[in-house]
Order: sequence, then structure tokens, then C-alpha cells
Amino acid sequence: MSLKIYVDRLSQPSRAILIFCKLNGIEFEEVNIDLSKGQHRTPEYQEVNIMKQVPAIVHDTFKLFESHAILRYLASAFPETADHWYPKDLQKRANVECVLDWHHSNLRRGSAGYVFNTILAPAFGLPLNPQAAAECKKLLSASLATIDTYWLQKDGSFLLGNSQPSLADLSLVCEIMQLEFLDEKDREGLLSPHKNVLKWIDDVKSATAPYFDEIHETLFKVNEIFQKQRSAGASS
Repeated sequence: MSLKIYVDRLSQPSRAILIFCKLNGIEFEEVNIDLSKGQHRTPEYQEVNIMKQVPAIVHDTFKLFESHAILRYLASAFPETADHWYPKDLQKRANVECVLDWHHSNLRRGSAGYVFNTILAPAFGLPLNPQAAAECKKLLSASLATIDTYWLQKDGSFLLGNSQPSLADLSLVCEIMQLEFLDEKDREGLLSPHKNVLKWIDDVKSATAPYFDEIHETLFKVNEIFQKQRSAGASS
């Protein structure tokens, strides 16, 4: 059965799926959907995902969207996937599900909203929204504090006190990497109070090497362009 993955590597959940597949030896065809060019709104892509978002997959004739649903499906559909990503033990699996559900209502809302309304909106033809950015920043800060003091437990390097990463670790760290778009002072101000989070990010990067940096290379390159544009604007 063929697997096509429709992604934009600037999309946090897209990156998580690509990294997951590479780590677990899942063969796939990557189809780039450039969000900045509106390729997600074409009639052709709407045939893949009626919601006109990335990521999405087509596995043979089966179509699926929503990143967490895709990760769960891939972990279940490909037997070569290591158990620690999505445990067969129902209680351990339920804990992973709990973090994933929490993520969409908290960390993702805060992080994605803050970065978009602070930096990225003009790239999509929209104005920056300082009020929305301020509200999202509060949620982002509270979410980072929750990870630092609750989801990260003393008896393991990863979420839920685990000794190996789960789907939740990968999804959440890819989300946090979007903060690379912020200027260094702002990013450090958000992350530096949370020592457990900083160590955990490094642990996830190490556990998913070399694919973590490989898949994030597009983010780093585009961020360099944004930083140069901001520097030029500040000096003009």
C-alpha cells in the first residue's frame, strides 16, 4: 500500500509526521503543499482534505487529516513502529492521548497564535494583531509552565515520566520549535524560566536525531530570511 503525506515543512504538525515516519522506517512520498502560495485552497488539494489544511495523508485509497489522528493511525498501521510511541497498554496509551488532547487546546493555541499574530500574518496577507498576540502569549506561558511542572515528571526524561519519547513528545516539541521565528530576546524570555522544558527539548532532539534537524532545516532557513528582513527594517 502506498503512502502519500501532504505537508508544508513550515507547519509544526507536518514536521512531526515526517520525523515520525523517518524514525520508524515507514516509506512514503512527500507532497509539498505551500501554504504561503495558497496551494492548500486549490480544488485538487480539497479532494485530499476538504478542510484545506496540512498535514493530510492518503494511504492507498484511505484519506485522513488532523495530525494527531494521522500519528495514531500510522503508529497502529505499521507494525514496525516501536511501542513507546503509542503504547499498547491501554492506560499508558490513554495518558498519551490525554497530553495530545491538552496540546491542541493549550500549547498549540498559545504558540501558533502568538507566532502568527506577532510575525507570520503578513506572509499570508493579513495584518499583525497585537491584542490577539498578547492573549496567546499568556496561554503559551501558562502552557509551558504546565509542561515544566506537571507533564514532565522527575522519574523520566520525557513526558509522563517516560524513559522514551511518545507521539506526545514529538508533537509538542515540534510545536515549540515554531518559536524560532521570534526574536532571540522574546524566545528566551518565554523559555528560560522553564529549565525542565529546555532539557526535555534537547532530549527529544537527541532521541530523534538525525531526522529532527533534517526536517527542521526549512524552518531554520526561512527564519534566517525573516530575521534579515526585520534587521533591515529596524535599521532603515
